[in-house]
Amino acid sequence: MAGYAEIERETAQYLARCTENDRIDPALFDRYDVKRGLRDKNGKGVMCGITNISQIEAFRTVDGVKVPCEGRLWYRGYDVYDLIRGLKGKRMAFEEAAYLLLVGDLPTQRQLDEFSEVLNKCRDLPANFTRDVIMKAPSKDLMNSITRSVLTLASYDDSIGDQSLQTQFEQCIKLISVFPMLAVYGYHAYNYSRQAESMYIHRPDPALSTAENLLQMLRPDKSYTPLEAAVLDIALLLHMEHGGGNNSTFTTRVVTSSGSDTYSVMAAALCSLKGPKHGGANIKVVEMINHIRSVVSDETDEDEVRAYLIKILDKEVFDHKGLIYGMGHAVYSLSDPRAEVFKSFVHRLADAKGRQKDFAFYSMIDRLAPEVIREHRHIYKGVSTNVDFYSGFVYNMLDIPLELYTPIFAIARIVGWSAHRMEELINADKIIRPAYKSIMVPREYVNIEDR
Repeated sequence: MAGYAEIERETAQYLARCTENDRIDPALFDRYDVKRGLRDKNGKGVMCGITNISQIEAFRTVDGVKVPCEGRLWYRGYDVYDLIRGLKGKRMAFEEAAYLLLVGDLPTQRQLDEFSEVLNKCRDLPANFTRDVIMKAPSKDLMNSITRSVLTLASYDDSIGDQSLQTQFEQCIKLISVFPMLAVYGYHAYNYSRQAESMYIHRPDPALSTAENLLQMLRPDKSYTPLEAAVLDIALLLHMEHGGGNNSTFTTRVVTSSGSDTYSVMAAALCSLKGPKHGGANIKVVEMINHIRSVVSDETDEDEVRAYLIKILDKEVFDHKGLIYGMGHAVYSLSDPRAEVFKSFVHRLADAKGRQKDFAFYSMIDRLAPEVIREHRHIYKGVSTNVDFYSGFVYNMLDIPLELYTPIFAIARIVGWSAHRMEELINADKIIRPAYKSIMVPREYVNIEDR
């Protein structure tokens, strides 16, 4: 420990100098018209590509004026509301939407059955992979565990150097198929080794959908209700893709443009998604809600809850970041369509689970938080509940452990990543190489004895 303390003191000095020399005057971004985070002051993203995979709408032009509108999300030209409304009987939302995003058209029943069969055939990890890779050095950070597994799978692929589109597409399909296993098995390994709980490794059932397999592999008794499977199925569809401009999808296209292999591309996307500003946001919502309920004396008292939300916004309590998690979005203004869909299922699930009191509290925060933010912040666009606000609550009602929240996001989003990877490979022949404005001042070299 003494050695570590000495290293810590030394590196603290280096960090102090690094921080001083790396600090950039924020005014320079305006002077040189550099978009911070690739977004202007109004939150509009810098145009850096063309896609036919999905689209987000948050504003409309009326009489030449840009005005906020209810949020809409399209997959390959189809409104997600219509995709969900069209589900009837025992149709699989994840599989149908995955086919649509990857292939470009809605499948016929025969095509959907064949595609589902292909996914199930690919749900097969190499011999002893679960024991030798997933169960080795298990971690609470399941996103790191999944990333390690993905990179290791590359060692088992004899076609790793084959750059043909056929091979790239097959690799994407295989990774989409095994992501549920990498996530759930990774959790069970962690739960067994670090939490001293029992170990359950259930094989996927080829007769079940992706959502059903997720639940049966996760639960000790493999049981689940049709409502639980349906809600998780819709959750996977909603998280599958989002306009192409999000951080992890942009990462996918950047790394793809360099000519890197599928496994490395998906590992990079996973590293992006795990960030709390991206895929980890729903965890922060759950933590915030639990914190508020633990400190207010009466969770039905709107005045008391409102006052505490103001304290969160003023950085006085919770994590002192000044953020009410689950509120607002970089693109959407009046509403996030994914959150709106979630609301319709959350109520049903809460009733089935006897969680009406919890639902009432979430609904109160949903109503009060946008009002508080509008009153205490200068907002250039509307503030509404985003998809992260309710997704964490849904996963909690499904008895999904907190450690799996972001991995489930990845299980869905790898479909979008795969679609964008293929679009980049088919259309682009240039490496994505953005420009940075250098403000470096030339300096004369000084000999070491004179410094």
